Amino acid sequence: MTNEWIDITQPLTKNIAEWPGDTPFSYEVAVSKEQSGSVNIGKLTMSTHIGTHTDAPFHYDNEGLRILDLPIDLYIGSACLIDVAGVDCVTRADLEHVNFEGAERILLRTGSHPTSTKFPERFTVIGEDVGPLLKERGVRLLGVDTPSVDAEDSKELLAHHSLYRNDVIIIENLVLHSLEPGQYELIALPLALAEADGSPVRAVVRKWES
Repeated sequence: MTNEWIDITQPLTKNIAEWPGDTPFSYEVAVSKEQSGSVNIGKLTMSTHIGTHTDAPFHYDNEGLRILDLPIDLYIGSACLIDVAGVDCVTRADLEHVNFEGAERILLRTGSHPTSTKFPERFTVIGEDVGPLLKERGVRLLGVDTPSVDAEDSKELLAHHSLYRNDVIIIENLVLHSLEPGQYELIALPLALAEADGSPVRAVVRKWES
């Protein structure tokens, strides 16, 4: 056991890959210390869905909750990391034999998005039947190491909607390759963005000590 926090966030750099057609990330010093006489002031341009981020349901449902509607404790607490590498679509059958040990947050390590600087041609998606299983187990949050729980070309977004119907919120683009399966403590707080459909998060974990 260790109490060391491990950062599982994709750093936001000029080289990070955005969702095709979405707003890329950029940072610049808009006002320099020399210009202001006292401080440097930075300027950000980015999508709310670039890098490690959480989806508010409004992202895919016009009547859905927005970031400030979601409870903070959703993003803090016990998490179970499960390895599903090699699976094209994670289904109920892939997860129902796993003991979540009461964790309210599940992290799926697919290994299908190995680098944040290149958008993957294909990545593991989540089956529509996963949402009901997670609700049965008391899971409130699903984290994945992929850009989405649905395929890039999906318009129906069946996994997004199934998870929301079952009261499960999503975090995408986690960095999980260095972690072993097991129980962790997770903190992944979104920004307090009024009216927003999503938010970047700074996600960290440490081994769970019971």
